[in-house]
Amino acid sequence: MCGIGGEFRLDGAPPDLAAVERMLPALASRGPDGEGRWQQGPVALVHRRLRIIDLSDAGAQPMVDPELGLAMVFNGCIYNYRELRDELTAAGYSFRSTSDTEVILKAYHRWGTACVERFYGMFAFALIELATHTLVLARDRLGIKPLYLAEGPGRVRFASTLPALLAAGDVDTDLDPVALHHYMSFHSVVPPPRTILAGVRKLPPATVRVITADGRSTDTTYWRPEFTRAAAPAMSADEWQERLMAALRTAVRRRMVADVPVGVLLSGGLDSSLIVALLAEQGQTGLATFSIGFEAAAGESGDEFHYSDLMARHFDTDHQQIRIGAKRFVPAVHQAIAAMSEPMVSHDCVAFHLLSEEVSQRITVVQSGQGADEILAGYDWYPPMANVARADAVEAYARVFFDRRHDALGGHLAPEWMLDHDASLEFVAAHFAAAGADTALDAALRLDSLVMLVDDPVKRVDNMTMAWGLEARVPFLDHEVVELAAACPPSMKLAQGGKGVLKAASRGIVPDEVIDRPKGYFPVPAIRHLSGPLLDDVRDALTARPARERGLFRKDYLEELLDAPNARRTTLGSNALWQLGLLELWLQRIGV
Repeated sequence: MCGIGGEFRLDGAPPDLAAVERMLPALASRGPDGEGRWQQGPVALVHRRLRIIDLSDAGAQPMVDPELGLAMVFNGCIYNYRELRDELTAAGYSFRSTSDTEVILKAYHRWGTACVERFYGMFAFALIELATHTLVLARDRLGIKPLYLAEGPGRVRFASTLPALLAAGDVDTDLDPVALHHYMSFHSVVPPPRTILAGVRKLPPATVRVITADGRSTDTTYWRPEFTRAAAPAMSADEWQERLMAALRTAVRRRMVADVPVGVLLSGGLDSSLIVALLAEQGQTGLATFSIGFEAAAGESGDEFHYSDLMARHFDTDHQQIRIGAKRFVPAVHQAIAAMSEPMVSHDCVAFHLLSEEVSQRITVVQSGQGADEILAGYDWYPPMANVARADAVEAYARVFFDRRHDALGGHLAPEWMLDHDASLEFVAAHFAAAGADTALDAALRLDSLVMLVDDPVKRVDNMTMAWGLEARVPFLDHEVVELAAACPPSMKLAQGGKGVLKAASRGIVPDEVIDRPKGYFPVPAIRHLSGPLLDDVRDALTARPARERGLFRKDYLEELLDAPNARRTTLGSNALWQLGLLELWLQRIGV
């Protein structure tokens, strides 16, 4: 796991080395174990390293192979790199390291851009063909690893984080009105390629972009599950359960590939508990597990230690409870905001940031349970989609998921920021209209798995863990698990209140008390119920001079929220004031 950056010139000028060098400090937390830089012809590359595979200097980046005429920087992990290395060795390639980075170089030389289809893992990389000056950018199927881009006159810059591009300079920091509409309507999700800033874009997941020396650019989407039954044979409920559990066993085993110990973030929910159980089943002993809890607020509990402790005792893990008191909380909120590449309203960010800080002091790699709810229908907005006609799916989805409908948004955004069209509904409609997705629920799950999941929980985990040089791996987002879940009949996923097929498959592996417990979340009550110093910080941000000059929100709406900070909730129960405050806190943090 690492931080990458670079510049590719399209006008014959040399790259701006000073600008690229300025990216490195902004990437430092993603790679605390070393840094590297390389420049040749129209390209300059920089890299911050976190040593996970091949801890020697032979695995350092940027990695250059003069014989093959290739150079690259890479962020992520290719879990099947050893198998690919054996295949490439048999084909005549020789290796000077034991790193997965070198495997990508050789794989690209042998198979071209199609090499990504052979990778099991999470990755974002930039590769340059030295002879042709062709740049290849690629991102993994589920967008687990980020890649941001900023284009300017005669050049393209890229980096693992948006702040790294800002540090390089010369970025259009005007707000993107369409992205703002998505942020306010589409549950704070800004789908790719947009970000909230007009001058920064992100490479979509499952995409390879090839940019030639003359500036021509082509994108190839190399993976997209269909969410239909045609891709799977008719199977009984028991057979679906067996196939799902077999795929998860493989996914968990793959994610143990490392030259350092691997632990688990154990929330006490079914998803992370199942990872612990499967690792124990595979012979892991003394597994390091971690859970976090906060002080209660407004009568709402701030921890789920009962369930995580139960799991730790049941499987005899080396468990650590992390308790966060009030004095530590508010500073942690601002630290989490500083770690965000984009504004992320979920209060889980603070939990993951604090958890990662503690975990990184003991271990470098963890497995985490993100993704199960999106691929297996675990959220409460899925059951209302079950009996909706496919033709009515767009409106039904917007009704249960959108924070605000377009008409209502006119009463919240200042007139100059309002669009004359419903950009968020149009985006959902276009996504739902694509081929595949047999039912309304299939269409909702496809959108959430391929878009919402990537730009909310997945991005959240990457940003918060990498802020502390901690690598998080997500077995539920193994692409074979996602493909299987997509083909599974919706009724099996909705059973037992959601994730029914997973709950049934987990019987006898995970204690029933964990399987049958009420649905839980990372509880952070002090954000759901704003008060005290954090409310003061939100108020200050929304009334500060930059916010007044920006003028995003209607004055009467702001006053209404500030007068009753916890009265207004979005469709999915988030604090409406926090959504506005978080955006301004983030914009002011990055200096916009």
